[in-house]
Amino acid sequence: MATLTSKRLTVRDEADAIEMAYDRGWSDGLPVVPPTEARVRAMLEAAHLPPDHQIGVIRDRAVVITAEKVAINAVMAGCRPEYLPVVAAAVEGIADPRWSYHGPGTSTGGAGVLMIVNGPVARTLDINAGDNLFGPGWRANLTIGRAVRLVMRNVCGSRPGLLDRGTLGHPGKLSYVIAENEAESPWTPLHVERGFRAEQSTVTVVASDAPNQFYNQLSNTAEGVLTTLADNMRISGQVMGQSTYVVVLAGEHMRTIAADGWDKKRIRQFLFDHTQNSHAHLKRTGRMTGDVAQGDEQKMRPLTELENILIVAAGGRAGAFSCFIPGWGSAKSSSAVTKEIRN
Repeated sequence: MATLTSKRLTVRDEADAIEMAYDRGWSDGLPVVPPTEARVRAMLEAAHLPPDHQIGVIRDRAVVITAEKVAINAVMAGCRPEYLPVVAAAVEGIADPRWSYHGPGTSTGGAGVLMIVNGPVARTLDINAGDNLFGPGWRANLTIGRAVRLVMRNVCGSRPGLLDRGTLGHPGKLSYVIAENEAESPWTPLHVERGFRAEQSTVTVVASDAPNQFYNQLSNTAEGVLTTLADNMRISGQVMGQSTYVVVLAGEHMRTIAADGWDKKRIRQFLFDHTQNSHAHLKRTGRMTGDVAQGDEQKMRPLTELENILIVAAGGRAGAFSCFIPGWGSAKSSSAVTKEIRN
């Protein structure tokens, strides 16, 4: 394999290497795995990537992201070598001009990078699609997302207080990775909806706020569950034409909605129709400028464009909980991007 070009540093032991990473600002606040040459090479070999392979370019930062740099940060994050193709595809996604790195990477809005994995790789790597979906306990989920954030920090310069100006941020900025529960889902998988074949593996990257959980244990119909969801979405605070809304429907709600014969297209249309706010409401609540004028009660504004409501089947089988995830910015600011995972 070609020579690695990154600078070599000598330390006494791994404990010193961990402390050096803190001192030099390479850590996200947690200890990192020292990226020795052997570990970095093992990453690259697992993904069949030469060190100088260009994964992406962040034009606003004039930064070229190479496979070597991605592998180094994947080691630091605690990834297994077989995770690198997923990390590389996600980095390719955030470097895509449609994702528009500069906005979500620097905004005071504090977006995280939500990554939704589809296809065979999710099962092969045991990426969690079930219980405790956004929580701890799954190495693949936590380290893949952490690796992408470390690339943003150490290669692209997105450090809190400097080029990352998030006012509040949220825990998903550390790691924000899920898989769709294709095995139990009654619906078309997200990546197939977005133009890929079922047997392909993909990762969809979405600049996103934190999950907003909702509860409905009373309804035994699709319309009942989705009416509760729509009401929560409509007053979520992000009501001025967001880039995306990811809706994650967990086991109980998924089964209730599917039992009524509703597919993702019908769910999406219902939510689009029932989450719109009047201009009068938006003005009264300080989200739109100007005084309430004649006709404002009838003028309606959608949360996002119809096709930008992404429906994902995931989460635990028990419990009448699901969630929605508002996207960062407007549809013109940042779009969800899906990339094939190659190995």
